Amino acid sequence: MTTEEIRLVKSAERTLRILEVLGDARGPMSVTELHKQTGYPRSSLHQLLHTMIATGWIESTNDGAMVGIGSRALLVGTAYLDRDPALPHAIRTLEVIREDSGYTCHYARLEGASVIYLATREAIAPSRATSRVGRQLPAHATSLGKALLSELTATEVSLELPSDPLPALTANTVGTHAALAEELAEARRRGYSIEREQNVLGLGCVGVPVPYRIPASDAISCSIPIARCTDKEVERVAAIIRSHVQQLATLLRSEGIR
Repeated sequence: MTTEEIRLVKSAERTLRILEVLGDARGPMSVTELHKQTGYPRSSLHQLLHTMIATGWIESTNDGAMVGIGSRALLVGTAYLDRDPALPHAIRTLEVIREDSGYTCHYARLEGASVIYLATREAIAPSRATSRVGRQLPAHATSLGKALLSELTATEVSLELPSDPLPALTANTVGTHAALAEELAEARRRGYSIEREQNVLGLGCVGVPVPYRIPASDAISCSIPIARCTDKEVERVAAIIRSHVQQLATLLRSEGIR
């Protein structure tokens, strides 16, 4: 059955949308703002919120004016990580890469036009970069995403991503499909992707796909303070990641993990 043939249940669709909006928020959100972002009728919205609060999916302030993600959402989200057979191996690889490179490293998966962070290991140095598990970012703005998009055809990339202009996280984020295509071609040639301050100002990043699936769905990256993000340092870090990524992919395939 195609997506077009599926008849969506309105209340379920709205409930999931509320969770997504609250999950993207940096903290509790006012019910008024949630109404503005979803556009749902106030009566329907309040009924859904009362049900979600009662079942633990969201939490509210004492006066009921603010709502945020609840503990039930955390438990269900953690279950996704607990059931992923590749993740324990990937985490061990991240720890080795962190030690060898000296930088914070990340493991993420491509989901449509975004990458979702599944694991992070932080560097001990003061100038470290952090990304929380479960964070979702536009694939075109991250080295992780570019590494995975480089595994796809031009047609597949155009179908996954929004039309021009591409959403910008900083003034340096690649803004068009044509410019992105050039970056992806260069990533294929090198075997790794690079972004400099396209995701976060002050940071560059090097990403490498983990080829245990075809096309690769997962990638590993290292975040580098922009002052250290020279071509020589990028090449050093990329060589470290690529070496350990190949070992990880070989291990996952030998374990029958696909």
